[in-house]
Amino acid sequence: MFETDLTDVEQSAFTGGLPGEERLEALVAGALRRYADLDEGQVADYIPVLAAADPRWFGVALVAVDGSTYAAGEVARTFSIQSISKAFVFALVCEAIGHEDVHEQVGVNNTGLPFNSVMAVELNRGSPMNSMVNAGALATTALMPGATPAEQWENIRTGLSRFAGRALELDGAVYHSEILTNQRNKAIARLLESYGRFDMDPLDAVDIYTRQCSLAVNATDLAVMGATLADGGVNPRTGEQVVSAEVARDTLALLASCGLYERSGEWLFEIGLPAKSGVSGGIVAVSPGKGGLATFSPRLDTAGNSVRGQRACAYLSRALGLNLFASAAHPAARTTKENR
Repeated sequence: MFETDLTDVEQSAFTGGLPGEERLEALVAGALRRYADLDEGQVADYIPVLAAADPRWFGVALVAVDGSTYAAGEVARTFSIQSISKAFVFALVCEAIGHEDVHEQVGVNNTGLPFNSVMAVELNRGSPMNSMVNAGALATTALMPGATPAEQWENIRTGLSRFAGRALELDGAVYHSEILTNQRNKAIARLLESYGRFDMDPLDAVDIYTRQCSLAVNATDLAVMGATLADGGVNPRTGEQVVSAEVARDTLALLASCGLYERSGEWLFEIGLPAKSGVSGGIVAVSPGKGGLATFSPRLDTAGNSVRGQRACAYLSRALGLNLFASAAHPAARTTKENR
């Protein structure tokens, strides 16, 4: 689903900061226009309330580390954060209990299997493998400090709100719709319990996880959250140090290898950014030191990733020079080679 033929897109230098304001505004608006009529993919329907999403919705937002915002399309329309929450709960838990404990208890390796795979747990002798798949996300959520499940949930809600720079609220309709259809997550939690992976009631962990996935956000919120990771854990709008620079680094490393599930390698090869997707149609991608890029479009590919969102991210990664692995030759090095 990735568009690799971007020969008509001017490739930026990939070093230094973002271009000027006019260029940023034009490119973000151009990404929206370029893919607005793309009708590939299907709206998620295994969660009934998500099936009601309008497939025409599409928004693109970019928030730089200085807090400046560039947006086009449906960037104020709210939707449930879904699996994108996994990245930020991972960061909060790492901040609370430490890098080593999360690594040991959950893991950081890609399963190579779908996000809700039971087989991945069995093949790895009960290891959740990483916090970006459902088994690992449930195990990570269970590690959130709190004396009661209600306290754990509130710590997650307020923590994600600090990332977004505003108070995030539960979308009750989404939560209740998911509660009626999350039997697979309950089964995964029970399976993890059988391997001794929970110190709490696994169904309480499922409920908290379902709540965190049901938080209402918009594309601009996601871009702010991404920019917070891009700026060493500092929210560019509030100035608050939400997590440490070390935790931001660890989160981006995990997103680079696992954020797009079994498509993570392809994503990194073509787009070159740590990113996380959700089945409501959101994607957040992060360019360290530069900013957060977010898209919203409900049409998904077979792996559960937004089709238009992937294309817009590929376009902007190339046009803005965001790819982590690309660079331009240093002028001094070029001159030396030419003089040999």
